[in-house]
Amino acid sequence: MMETQWLLSLGGGMLAGLAALILLLCNGRVAGISGILAGALQQKQAWRWLFLLGLGAGAWLALTLGWAKMPDFTALPGWPLVLLAGLLVGVGSRLGNGCTSGHGICGMGRLSRRSIVATLTFMTTGIVTVFLTHHFF
Repeated sequence: MMETQWLLSLGGGMLAGLAALILLLCNGRVAGISGILAGALQQKQAWRWLFLLGLGAGAWLALTLGWAKMPDFTALPGWPLVLLAGLLVGVGSRLGNGCTSGHGICGMGRLSRRSIVATLTFMTTGIVTVFLTHHFF
């Protein structure tokens, strides 16, 4: 399984890019998950709910077919810290006018300078955070 993991990851990335392209071409919308979720909660647009349902259905299908496995949740630092981290990610998505999917997939695909800077910022922050937490904390 390990020797094909990179192929599955590549295929998943290609499907995510293809889905973003189809949404942009057919609906004129950027596939930023935080924006789609915020819009689904504020408006009654069926495409937003169908898109989110498709995310869940895709994950369920990958688990059912054995293409993926659930992550090891025992390695999490505890629910209060996980909830705080999720809250900070949500705040960061709103402050940055988009999330990793919006900036990283759609924005960089359109060669948006703002998205390139945002992606470099959150990738650098993630790398530094992992380095610090694994080597110093």
